Amino acid sequence: MIVGVLKEIKAEENRVCMTPAGVEIMGQNGHTVLVEKNAGKGSGFSNKAYETAGAEIVDTPQEIFKRAKMVMHVKEPLPAEYDLIRKDQIIFTYLHLAAAEELTKVLIKSGSIGIAYETIQKDDGSLPLLTPMSEVAGRMAIQQGAKYLEMAQGGHGILLGGVPGVDPGTVLIIGGGIVGINAAKMACGLGAKVYILDMNLERLRYLSDVMPSNCFLLMSKPTTVRRLIKEADVVVGAVLIPGAKAPKLLTREMLKTMKRGAVLVDVAIDQGGCFETSKATTHSKPIYKVGGVVHYCVANMPGAVPKTSTLALTNATLPYAVEIANNGWKKAMKQNPEIKLGANVVKGKVTYKGVADAFGLKFTPIESLLKR
Repeated sequence: MIVGVLKEIKAEENRVCMTPAGVEIMGQNGHTVLVEKNAGKGSGFSNKAYETAGAEIVDTPQEIFKRAKMVMHVKEPLPAEYDLIRKDQIIFTYLHLAAAEELTKVLIKSGSIGIAYETIQKDDGSLPLLTPMSEVAGRMAIQQGAKYLEMAQGGHGILLGGVPGVDPGTVLIIGGGIVGINAAKMACGLGAKVYILDMNLERLRYLSDVMPSNCFLLMSKPTTVRRLIKEADVVVGAVLIPGAKAPKLLTREMLKTMKRGAVLVDVAIDQGGCFETSKATTHSKPIYKVGGVVHYCVANMPGAVPKTSTLALTNATLPYAVEIANNGWKKAMKQNPEIKLGANVVKGKVTYKGVADAFGLKFTPIESLLKR
């Protein structure tokens, strides 16, 4: 199979979807890899490194879309690429379609096979291709929250860890999954007073066993959120419903009760955000204020640390990419139920229920397309 590796065009996105080491493994499996010129530059990988690994360097995304059977990205296709997507072409990337109606309709119209990193799922419910970026984003959420608490950055001048004789800051993390636990590790390590809210009692029991004594685990309820946001200096939105739009857990009315200069970090912004006042921002303009509360809602947080993120992402995605390239999308989905769950839009049909529900579109189970 010819596999295309595109240069990312989303604002301030420096990751790349495959390292030279990944290219070499693809070659060992008999596949040709096209890499767009300078695709790896932001992650520290030169064109020469890709060529040495066996890739063919091409000048334009147009050539990659024209020649490749499977096109790989990190972020979702953007409007400049919509017309380049071909019928029956495999698009393998983070799609986040439940928050992207226009892209969903583009993929339906194109007749392509849209396989989303974020909905590939194991039997235990874990999301192996979302996990490494969630680990990065969770840790970054506290770095950014601490930075924007500084008065010069718009915050109200609190040091999260405090100092002897002075109370530490308070961090509220809504969601105890991969993002939540990584955010909590960072915040606890700084010495903050940390609350994690989750609706899964078993998850809370597990977190109680592994987190330090300055981390407090509570069942997530609207009354608890309303109480704790009044105390919080940083609130991290870390909720996820795989493939579906994020629920709005902090309303505009709740926001009015928060400290002026507190910081909201919405890690769920790729799925529409879990705060009512959230809107996507970029690394160059990462924050805005509503009611005196700082909002950090960067939609590609791990893109700020591409040398870490690219390696972590390729470690996770490459085995699936090789399996799809070796077998074709249909056989790969038949043999591997994890890949089957990655099917979001296939040959003009919406095959992921969360996406169909988000926009009132007809849902077609992927099994019906695999029988043909």
